Amino acid sequence: MGADVVGTGLLVTNVRVFDGTGTEPVPGHVRVEGDRIAEVVPGHPVPRGLPGGTAVLDGGGRTLLPGLTDAHVHLFAIGGTMAELQLAPTGTVYYRALAAARDMLMRGFTTVRDMAGDTEPLRRVLDLGLFPGPRIYPSQAAVSQTAGHGDFGTVHDAPTALGGPPARSEQIGFTRVADGPERVLAAVREQLKKGATQIKLMAGGGVISEFDPLDVLQFTTAELEAAVAAASDWGTYVTVHAYTSEGVRRAVQAGVRCIEHGHLVDEDTIRYLAEQGVWLSTQPFAVDDHHYASVDSDQKNREVCEGVARTIGWAVKHGVRLAFGTDLVLDPGKAHRQNEMLVRLATHLSPAEALRTATSGNAELFRLSGRRDPYRAAPLGVIAPGAWADLLVVDGDPTTDLSVLADPGRNLRLIVKNGVVHKNELG
Repeated sequence: MGADVVGTGLLVTNVRVFDGTGTEPVPGHVRVEGDRIAEVVPGHPVPRGLPGGTAVLDGGGRTLLPGLTDAHVHLFAIGGTMAELQLAPTGTVYYRALAAARDMLMRGFTTVRDMAGDTEPLRRVLDLGLFPGPRIYPSQAAVSQTAGHGDFGTVHDAPTALGGPPARSEQIGFTRVADGPERVLAAVREQLKKGATQIKLMAGGGVISEFDPLDVLQFTTAELEAAVAAASDWGTYVTVHAYTSEGVRRAVQAGVRCIEHGHLVDEDTIRYLAEQGVWLSTQPFAVDDHHYASVDSDQKNREVCEGVARTIGWAVKHGVRLAFGTDLVLDPGKAHRQNEMLVRLATHLSPAEALRTATSGNAELFRLSGRRDPYRAAPLGVIAPGAWADLLVVDGDPTTDLSVLADPGRNLRLIVKNGVVHKNELG
């Protein structure tokens, strides 16, 4: 079950290949050389003349698909509660992130976009093959205004802009509080210096944060424009946390390329996203995906969840560029819901379209990082010659019944990332 480096190559035979683009699976064979897919051979006959040392695995008629992707994860904050994040030694936070990365890979997620946390060092360790885990597009610290969604200081602390101390979340690189265009410029450049592939800003109220109601606007237009300019100078983009129409529109008008969440917007704003070509990275939340001790946060969570079906429905209706993410955070017991949330997406899209969104669809969003993209050397999220060798073999056909992915421990028979076999139950 542990990682097993492929030698000369790997051939997976007798599978139905879903290539990640939404087409119907077709019988064939897939050959891997090193970290890339070398061939996708249609039909039933097993290819001959294989390079010496090629390992051959019989897929037994199962479905082969690209590794899954998640456009909104929190590797730093899924392994512990808020209290543990605030109080645990810094090393504990990193070790938990390492364990969370392993677990995500073993659930079939071979690429993720991390939306807050010092995950660039983790990315480098995983890419070296020292530990199992997905490819990571790190945002580094999420940038917030004072009293914004990323301000986890106490109400008695003076703001950092007025000489107050940085909160624990800033000390460990989970968030960065910055007020005014000049400080926002510095905060964004700080994340780029640390290896961020895209920039995450908080542009509206949040559920877990205790100082900001959902309806509040965060960051002025000038502050947002400063962030966009700094990211653009590095050839990448800004994405923002925002739920409301007002927050979304202000961000888009400032040049933001992607919206995280958007569950409380109206239909006109969804149409506006489509017109502007802006991505919507949203999540099919259910009320019990998160538990909050605060009555206020619990109520905000319910309000957000009520908007899920409406927002995704409008996005599909108007042809918005839709990405799939989970945003599971600060509740280790709920981490396994990553797969359940993907299955839940099929209540709003067809199973095949949901699977396309979680493979090649998300990969299109990741490519907005341009030259900051550490994986730009090959395609992601597809089964095609020359693509990164990230692939799964699963019992059943997820293009017609996505629920087979809800139980990865039982139904994922092969997990390959970067040409390395991390799970093999094919024999």
